Amino acid sequence: MSRGGGKGPSLKDKLDGNELDLSLCDLNEVPVRELAALPKATILDLSCNNLISLPSDFCSLMHLVKLDLSKNRLQQLPLDFGRLVNLQHLDLLNNRLVTLPVSFAQLKNLKWLDLKDNPLDPVLAKVAGDCLDEKQCKQAAVKVLQHMKAIQSEQDRQRQRKLQAEREMEKKREAEQRAKEAQERELRKREKAEEKERRRREYDAQKAAKQEMEKKTKKENVQTRKPASSSRPAQPPRHRHSWSRSVLRVLLLVLLCVLCTLAACKLTELQRQPLCVSVNTLYEDVVAALQNHKTLQNMLQQNSQQ
Repeated sequence: MSRGGGKGPSLKDKLDGNELDLSLCDLNEVPVRELAALPKATILDLSCNNLISLPSDFCSLMHLVKLDLSKNRLQQLPLDFGRLVNLQHLDLLNNRLVTLPVSFAQLKNLKWLDLKDNPLDPVLAKVAGDCLDEKQCKQAAVKVLQHMKAIQSEQDRQRQRKLQAEREMEKKREAEQRAKEAQERELRKREKAEEKERRRREYDAQKAAKQEMEKKTKKENVQTRKPASSSRPAQPPRHRHSWSRSVLRVLLLVLLCVLCTLAACKLTELQRQPLCVSVNTLYEDVVAALQNHKTLQNMLQQNSQQ
């Protein structure tokens, strides 16, 4: 136990039944570890010391039922002061407290409270009132607990509203993220469709170009074979020419036969035959008819001369 920087007697020596009196010990800090080793000390007097604050582990002394912290220099209580759930009597007279921690509302067994001579918040000071007698101190305990419970409830509501706002904000962010992702998917889908359409147009263009090339090649091949096919219609004149030549040959053959027959009937002994007589007569008639034409007459003269 600290006493102005030196070591004092053991706490067990100060324990009287369930009461431990550490008042007027010039304490600058609370010996929490030693106090925790004395669970029988349910009544603790720390009044009239130099305590400015209580350590956070002070709230582990949950066996305390009565606590006197009056006439110190406490500026605040630990935030989890409400852990001292078995506390029934609390004296905070003449300190420097302005507010109480919200966890103070958890001191459900608190029956007596003195907050006089503290620079309390006006609202809290009005709620606490005076603690001039037993009745007023008990009323102070009830009213302060109700006040702190109201503050705790309001803070819980604020915390709930904050959590709700955060959840709504998170939902909004998630919705925006989903909308963004959906938009990106739609954009990728549209880009994919446009790419597919572009490739389809390219394929159609290549197919059309290929068909055009095949058509052009086929047309060129047709034009290349056209002279041969165009010569085929010229064959009929060739056939007609061949037919004319055949007719001419037949006529010449007939004429040759006639001449041979005529020569035979004129120059051979066959001239007295009936056939030759008819031939010679026909020949003389033809010659007589042709002599009427001067040109033919000249030709005949030239032939006769020859």
